[in-house]
Amino acid sequence: MTPRNKKKSLRDMSFLPHIIVVGGGFAGIATARGLADRGVRVTIIDKHNFHTFLPLLYQVATAGLEPADVAYPIRTIFGKSPNIDFRHGKVKEVRHADNEIVLEDGAVLGYDHLVVATGATAAYFGIPGASQYSLPLYSLADARRLRNRLLLSLEDAEVRAINGPVTLNYVVVGGGPTGVEIAGALSELIRLVIKRDGLRIDPSSVHVILVDREKRLLLNFPERAAAYARMELDAIGVEMEFDRVVTEVTDHSIRFADGHELEAAAVIWAAGVTSAGTLAYTLSAQSGPGGRAPVEADLRLVNSSNVWAVGDSAAIPSPDGFLPQLAPVAIQSGAKCAANILAVINGQPTQPMKYRNKGIMATIGRHAAVAKVPGIGIIRGTAGWLAWLGLHLFYLVGFRTKIRVLINWTWRYFDWPSGPRLIVADAETAE
Repeated sequence: MTPRNKKKSLRDMSFLPHIIVVGGGFAGIATARGLADRGVRVTIIDKHNFHTFLPLLYQVATAGLEPADVAYPIRTIFGKSPNIDFRHGKVKEVRHADNEIVLEDGAVLGYDHLVVATGATAAYFGIPGASQYSLPLYSLADARRLRNRLLLSLEDAEVRAINGPVTLNYVVVGGGPTGVEIAGALSELIRLVIKRDGLRIDPSSVHVILVDREKRLLLNFPERAAAYARMELDAIGVEMEFDRVVTEVTDHSIRFADGHELEAAAVIWAAGVTSAGTLAYTLSAQSGPGGRAPVEADLRLVNSSNVWAVGDSAAIPSPDGFLPQLAPVAIQSGAKCAANILAVINGQPTQPMKYRNKGIMATIGRHAAVAKVPGIGIIRGTAGWLAWLGLHLFYLVGFRTKIRVLINWTWRYFDWPSGPRLIVADAETAE
């Protein structure tokens, strides 16, 4: 179907129920896929025209992959689905009584059903300077900005090293999967850049320090899995400090509750997420945990008949409280939301969201990973790393993207290329 014919078909579908999906992340894309080629018309709205594969952002930040390897145009994803349209923009307001949304450009769109899948952002817990000076990793712009900061700091240290020894500290705040992955990849990147690019910096004067207020890494993993991760990080030169409470972040330092201040070339923030500040936070008078929108078991917003929330945006009830903010939850909730919307439209009862736990995993450098898989237990080492590679390749969008990433990973395994180690000038101003 040509683009012109597709547009004509969308106009011809104006009589169909209109579903607006706000957000092009895992949950939003999964929702739209469940509605593709069905008796509805769908408009996806996002401030970016691409879907980002968030689990691999840390590899973009540490020059392992290019930005294009983890991003895919939303229009291309649904190019063969004539009932799905995309609108580039940001939602400013939801008018529940009128079944309308207002975009920042002033446009007003009506809906029969609204799905909010705006995800989450970094949680700074009110720590002074954290939001201003630390570097989060929740968007493609974040990854590019962090990569720039890391490479620029090394270039600056190279110049200063002419006059004598220099010391560089890179502090990663947060001992969860994201913190573990970025710390391991950063340590490997620094060793590689110094060796491969011939920098005059003494590797022993560069420190990657992972700090956490808890007593160990990876709280959602069993103790022995966390111990393995700690051993592997230690082997590649990552220093770990636990029971450390951050009290302030400045432009070039980080301060702790015990009064100690550490000079830092970069502070990387991986300490948690929140939905406060997103559209989901504004949907109800009272928000759920972490600023998430409170929803019923079928994913409808509490006290609403046609507004839904999915993924990281939603406080989805579970026997243990609420489902975690993980990519598998986002994908499964998006698919369930689509099925329930179709059920409502067809006059059928909705079904509660039942999460199928497929496990959690974290990679540690290029050769090791740890995974907790229900029914199997703990997988670690090379086997865990291969499982991590396979799972992420499976969920990447686009065949060409999968092939490109596989080639890059294979090349990196044997001989890390220099291409992605580029300082892109416009990264600092990217949104």
